[in-house]
Amino acid sequence: MNIMIEQLKEQFGKNLIIKEKLSKYNWFNLGGPADIFFRPENKDQLIEFLNKIKTINLKTYFLGAGSNTLIRDSGIKGAVIKLGSKFSQIKLIAQNEVEVGAAALDRNVSNFAKENNIGDMEFLSCIPGSIGGAITMNSGCYGSEISEILSSVKVLDPQGKEKEFKRNEINFFYRGCSLPKEYLILSAKLKGTKSSKERIGIIQEELINRKKLSQPSRIKTGGSTFKNHKQKKAWELIKDSGCDKFFIGDAKISEKHSNFFINNGNAKTSDLEKLINKVKKEVYKKTGINLELEISIIGDEK
Repeated sequence: MNIMIEQLKEQFGKNLIIKEKLSKYNWFNLGGPADIFFRPENKDQLIEFLNKIKTINLKTYFLGAGSNTLIRDSGIKGAVIKLGSKFSQIKLIAQNEVEVGAAALDRNVSNFAKENNIGDMEFLSCIPGSIGGAITMNSGCYGSEISEILSSVKVLDPQGKEKEFKRNEINFFYRGCSLPKEYLILSAKLKGTKSSKERIGIIQEELINRKKLSQPSRIKTGGSTFKNHKQKKAWELIKDSGCDKFFIGDAKISEKHSNFFINNGNAKTSDLEKLINKVKKEVYKKTGINLELEISIIGDEK
């Protein structure tokens, strides 16, 4: 295996790093190293890499902006692929329609739409992360979801073949969709409605202010930890079950929003995972409701 990794390094040069610390690539600032960390130069190099690692049966993970990802302390045995700036293009392709790369940040897409007088994308200014992750999770807030503005999505399958799916070919649901997890999203087409910069700016500002009032900012977190339950919001279940003051080491729960778990300085991923499990167990004990994770926990358990 080590020989194969060295060969990959020789082939892909500066785009491939061995034993890269993943704490630099997620909002919690946590996690051990990846055996292989790969940032492709372009789509052709990405396909070349996927075909190469297929021959050595290496487990592959895709990492977006890291805004809702918790990486275990022992890191990742396998390859982590992160699409960089070469996959973050945003361009106008028709009236009120844009094509965006999977690595484009949600807020940048919202701002581009504003500059081009395209409405219905204002909510993206409040969603952390990138478009690829937003589609995978059907991200949304304040009554809007990305599936409502999606026209189509381009993906790479595990064989390195490009496919395009129209919106009606994908089943979207709360914080998820039917696209296979092994598909890597390359880009998407999003369609809004005609509006004006002034009106879009006002809506954006209202949503951003609303978010600032209710959610913590400038802290090491991964956003909403648990999905909302159909009976009650996750933060209410946590608070009503008396879990909002729980902590393990520097893994704590935000005082501003009890569904935001934070690295208060020197937490380990194991601390956060223990805290998550402790809260989940207590909420189930008190309410009979089994909370489901909204964040992803990836990596190998020791």
